[in-house]
Amino acid sequence: MERVLIVDDEENTRIGLVKLLSQEGYHVDAVANGFDALEYLKNTQVDLVITDINMPEMNGLVFLRELNQTYPEIKVVMITAYGGVDSYLEAMNLGTFEYLNKPVKLKDLQTILSRAFKHASSLGESSGIF
Repeated sequence: MERVLIVDDEENTRIGLVKLLSQEGYHVDAVANGFDALEYLKNTQVDLVITDINMPEMNGLVFLRELNQTYPEIKVVMITAYGGVDSYLEAMNLGTFEYLNKPVKLKDLQTILSRAFKHASSLGESSGIF
């Protein structure tokens, strides 16, 4: 079962995404900020992170830079209610797998997660990792 970590300062978003993705068969955990996410990742392996961009203390782009330094294999989906071209370009240049605007549509998220995990398994098969 794929493990997904939600990083968002909005409690309703965290609760909603955990519920929806759990129903889809993913193991999902959630934290409120980038600092907590980095602590969580010290003890738990995840396959994909869904993170908001606009968060207090450590925004999603700073979190993504930190994540890439320590856990470059983790795929990241950025979500935001305040998206702009600059944040989109920066997120994509930092290796974001996908970028979505809020409110996130479940069907779009399902498609992205399916693509992310299919891509990961095909990489493992071709390189002999799995």
